Amino acid sequence: MTEAPRPLPLRDVRVIELGQLLAGPFCGQLLGDFGAEVIKLEDPGKGDPMRQWGREKPYGKSLWWPVVARNKKSVTCDLRTSEGQELVRRLLAESDVLLENFRPGTLERWGLAPERLWEINPRLVVTRVTGFGQTGPYSGRAGYGSIGEAMGGIRHVTGDPDQPPSRAGISLGDSLAATYAGIGTLVALHERTLSGKGQLVDAAIYESVLAMMESMLPEWQQAGYQRERTGPVLPNVAPSNVYPTADGDSILIAANQDTVFTRLAAVMGRPELAADERYATHSARGANMAELDALIAEWSATLPAERLLATLHEGGVPAGRIYQAKDMFDDPHFAAREAIVKVAHPDFGELAMQNVFPKLSASPGSVRGAGPALGQHNDEIYRGLLGLDDQEIKRLHSTGVI
Repeated sequence: MTEAPRPLPLRDVRVIELGQLLAGPFCGQLLGDFGAEVIKLEDPGKGDPMRQWGREKPYGKSLWWPVVARNKKSVTCDLRTSEGQELVRRLLAESDVLLENFRPGTLERWGLAPERLWEINPRLVVTRVTGFGQTGPYSGRAGYGSIGEAMGGIRHVTGDPDQPPSRAGISLGDSLAATYAGIGTLVALHERTLSGKGQLVDAAIYESVLAMMESMLPEWQQAGYQRERTGPVLPNVAPSNVYPTADGDSILIAANQDTVFTRLAAVMGRPELAADERYATHSARGANMAELDALIAEWSATLPAERLLATLHEGGVPAGRIYQAKDMFDDPHFAAREAIVKVAHPDFGELAMQNVFPKLSASPGSVRGAGPALGQHNDEIYRGLLGLDDQEIKRLHSTGVI
């Protein structure tokens, strides 16, 4: 007997998603993954530029859009027109969350200021994602994720020390801001159950990056120490590096905790290293990182990758390959935990993408559909939710409002 689908935890939450590209829409993806009804409003005839983004475009279609717009409903609406703005207000009267990532002041120019929206719906949570936040001297600046990464500190410490600051190969700043915006939205929804009122969630990209910077600020304030680029290692955290193998592969080994380093020393056949004053403590290993890495590399280079990994895993030492996408598809652990899911798509057939994370035991999220076609849900929302009749919908189409 087939098990009935379990109820999704955010099934009673309706989100109106404005904005485009990644910082706001990724937040919408996270909420939609757990069951929120995410109604994405897009420019008529054009839609979100994410529909065109991505290097590979089979059939001329973006492979990024189906992921970031999954579980969403697409509705067209020209937000720059008074009639489009009135449609938004009507939708928000029936919704729980407004999610947007325009420059501060844009909603206000369109008659959609939070204060006005709360007159219509006092329970509305307004989540705003921007480069620099809603206040402060930089709030009016255009702000992309890359700028937030630079000002938030992560660019300066990313890369090799003899090279200019680098970046991760993903839109890290946008995704971090979206994640924090999602957390803030859930907190605001919970607080609403206590107060009965909505509030503003102000997620800035640079602050979301800054939040990840560990002890960087007190290190400077208290000790005058400025973190710098250190390539594949963290300063004074050893051993934790990429090491060679006999068959030309590379394996990452992380044994920086005292007890774990003791296990690594035993696996290497060098148990005396754990008692050596140069390596016996976390601080000592950090001070002698280069020498210790050389010892480990000399040993790892005598073993082929598979044997090295098996030896380390049997000895309780964290280790692993540096995966590319192809490795993820072949990995039995990815398969067992369903980390990759395949979703039906009208052009691509079964389209693989990352699943919903984290996993909840009683009310997990799910991917119920890939990113929709532009305006795919116009009738469902405008007729079903707002009750517009055929004549009104036809008129809005003819005037370019939807």
